[in-house]
Amino acid sequence: MAIGEAFLSAFLQVLFDRLASHEFVGLLCGRNYDDLLDKLKITLLTVTTLLNDAEEKQFYNSAVKKWLHMTKDALYDAEDILDELATEALACKMEAESQASTNKVWNWNPISTPRSPSTRGIESKLMKMIERLELIAKYKNVLGLKDNVGGRLFGFRLRSPTTSLVDESCVYGRSYDKEKIIQLLVRDEPTSGKVGVVPIVGMAGIGKTTLAQLVYNDDIVDMHFDLQVWIFVSNYFDAVRVTKTMLGSVHSEKIDLDDLNLLQVCLKEKLAGKRFLLVLDDVWSKRSNDWDLLWIPLVSGKSGSKIIVTTQNSDVASSMGTVPAYHLSGLSFEDCWLLFRSQALENRIVDVNFEAIGKEIVKRCDGLPLAVKRFGILLRSRIEEDEWKDVLNREIWDLPDDESNILQTLSFSYHHLPAHLKPCFAYCSIFPREFELDKDSLVLLWMAEGLLQQPKGNKKLEAVGGEYFTELVSRSLFQQSVHNRSRFIMHSLMKELAQFVSGEICFRLEDKVQDSNQDKASQKARHSSYVRRQREVTTRFESFNRLECLRTFLPLDSTERVGVSYLANKVPNDLLPSYDIYECYLLVPVVLLNCQIH
Repeated sequence: MAIGEAFLSAFLQVLFDRLASHEFVGLLCGRNYDDLLDKLKITLLTVTTLLNDAEEKQFYNSAVKKWLHMTKDALYDAEDILDELATEALACKMEAESQASTNKVWNWNPISTPRSPSTRGIESKLMKMIERLELIAKYKNVLGLKDNVGGRLFGFRLRSPTTSLVDESCVYGRSYDKEKIIQLLVRDEPTSGKVGVVPIVGMAGIGKTTLAQLVYNDDIVDMHFDLQVWIFVSNYFDAVRVTKTMLGSVHSEKIDLDDLNLLQVCLKEKLAGKRFLLVLDDVWSKRSNDWDLLWIPLVSGKSGSKIIVTTQNSDVASSMGTVPAYHLSGLSFEDCWLLFRSQALENRIVDVNFEAIGKEIVKRCDGLPLAVKRFGILLRSRIEEDEWKDVLNREIWDLPDDESNILQTLSFSYHHLPAHLKPCFAYCSIFPREFELDKDSLVLLWMAEGLLQQPKGNKKLEAVGGEYFTELVSRSLFQQSVHNRSRFIMHSLMKELAQFVSGEICFRLEDKVQDSNQDKASQKARHSSYVRRQREVTTRFESFNRLECLRTFLPLDSTERVGVSYLANKVPNDLLPSYDIYECYLLVPVVLLNCQIH
């Protein structure tokens, strides 16, 4: 479509595609409410321009988060109305075809198709929806939301800059990784004169920066290189800033130049004949021209010069690396516990109850050292057992913001996602902890939910979904399962991030009644899942009574195969009575049988 396709989310693009389809054009041509559809388009576009800014501000502004959930709920309702229209268009067409089946020549004339009472009711719904969206858009100034028509906004809080300094007393379990990276740095390159690039890849908070700091400050590395430079890159790969920073590190005088050519000429002279180590920390840009600009003066360095690149994106590593990327894994439970104790229980006698709670918190961190450390710092000043239990049972977005920024750190991964990938990532909150994802099955779900952009040319929709999945893997949001390399998992804290951004839209029925998940189910939940049992108890599904807009009712398998699962007719007949057939369209008993929970 010609209108704003660059910044429309996949969800909204589906709405606009439907408005432009042949069935809609045919049904609405000459009718009184085709103007309403045009107005709906404009209103949807108005709301859409605010979405990117709201997506970023929701992490530190609860009012914006509420506005975003309200907006998404309205957009789902708008799609429901369009579903009704699409159904009516198809019914009108089939009726006309049936009436004309005896004619040798027939052309469907939508203008002559009589209006049904249902379409007259839809007209009223359209008017109310437009009013609702217009009211939502009026909150723009109150919430300080900014339009984003021309491109991406980066209004979210920037990550704090890193330096080369590290407190090694707070680092556990990285000796092996450190040794491996040092080996890559000091070994001779097979191609003489080529600057080697060693990428370190891993999800947010896994310890990429810490590992680079350990290597940077090692005595062997210090003796091997003539010059060492540390540069924090982050969101924008600015060749002028990076070159200027590097020049300032090797030049004794203050650098006042801002001309890239002069900076690079000067840097080339300073690096000539010297073996250097350059660390580029937190690189996001995949644009080859950025890298090409920076590379030019670096080749003047002495043979054996090396560059370490830390990144969450394996595509960045592939485009920059001269050796295979070093994929950094999480810490063992034992190392995580040592790190937690050093932060939370230093100089304290460890009570057995505190230790038990602490170990549960460490398990929740799932090997992520950043989370372990932040939880430890958070609990350092808390001396009551109930306070520790409270932190254990809280979601990461409910932790005090001034003391723990785990969510804020993880959110950078979400912020950097293209708009079309965000709803696909958020949808994955429907799956339980440690659930193994099968690529093909997940793509089918995305297709059924309308989360994929329509392909161009002869490309199949499955191929589009496959590209989405691969992109999420490359960004370290999905990771290969250790049990089956053909399947993938989401880190438990990434799953919590997905829960945060999906909000009330996704509802996961848990087995543990004490988790009070029934109370957490919103009336506006659209997607739900549960883990199958051989015989289901009807009371288990009573929380579905309050769900008014359910679209997805998804059974999942655990590792304990239950075979045929018996679900009493009372569940679909009595507990799902209020859903129209077009609303609850995804009753999937078999599509995910190959996906398991470990």
